[in-house]
Amino acid sequence: MFLSVTRAYTEHQRRKLSIRISIAVVIVCLFLFFFGNIIFKVFGITLDAFRVGAGALLFLSAVRLVKTGQKVLPPEEDEDIAVVPLAIPVIVGPATIGTLLVLGGEIPNVGQRTLGCIALVIAVACLGLILLLGSAIERAIGKRGINILSKITGLILAALAAQMILTGIRNFFFQGY
Repeated sequence: MFLSVTRAYTEHQRRKLSIRISIAVVIVCLFLFFFGNIIFKVFGITLDAFRVGAGALLFLSAVRLVKTGQKVLPPEEDEDIAVVPLAIPVIVGPATIGTLLVLGGEIPNVGQRTLGCIALVIAVACLGLILLLGSAIERAIGKRGINILSKITGLILAALAAQMILTGIRNFFFQGY
């Protein structure tokens, strides 16, 4: 999806975006790990409500990927796609958020929390490296390959979004809310 939504970006712009995405992901993940349960409780948000909302956003991104004949516009300075839709909900979706909420609430030991944070930062660094290699990957598979992958990715994201929404709705109705 990164390559698809950054088709009009230069390699330098992609590198900058990759770094912003990585920073956004690590901040969001660490924040959720330490404070996610509190935020959800304060606002009365359930994980299933988040699934429905994130699924809707993800579905809109999927439609944009699959839509044929759509013009690729140059990146706007005031439009930042690093946080939404790329960091959230594409990279940090409901499953990741749920995992971070559970782990954040269940790990009481400071040593284990520290180890968890280190593992999280290493995982995001690996993701950032893959994003930084995006232009090289694009050169390897070509424009036609990116177009094909965009359509396939869009279809998979649409199905994933639908599943997220349906799971959120099912859990709402059948788990006694």
